[in-house]
Amino acid sequence: MTKATTRHLVIAGLLAGALSGVVAAQSSTLLGTIQIGRSLMANGQRLPPGSYQVRLSADAVTPIAGQQGEAWVDFVRGGKVVGRELATVVNDADIKSVSKGARLPAGESRVEMLKEGHYWRVWLHKGPNHYMIHLPPAR
Repeated sequence: MTKATTRHLVIAGLLAGALSGVVAAQSSTLLGTIQIGRSLMANGQRLPPGSYQVRLSADAVTPIAGQQGEAWVDFVRGGKVVGRELATVVNDADIKSVSKGARLPAGESRVEMLKEGHYWRVWLHKGPNHYMIHLPPAR
């Protein structure tokens, strides 16, 4: 092997390691911890009452034409992913057009019943974005 080939392999290895670190960081970005008081459904999976960490998933969302602002989130309990769901992502500048009620302060989360119990909203505010996840009650 020539010096140039060896150097290219070393650079490629460093880049691959750096990129895998970025993917790992994205998959473990903690949005917050929530407490749900009743069983809810997340993407067909039952989430029993209890405490969950909600984090961004590394899985990409394939947007439909004209649709943006969604991300997969994982519900983590006991160190294991026990559910996942799509979250609507809204930046701080646009949140007034989405939520008519009281604003959620940065770094906080809220779980609230909407539509007379037909679904629940998990709302997390992390950095410049609000993450809203809508979950129906388990039957």
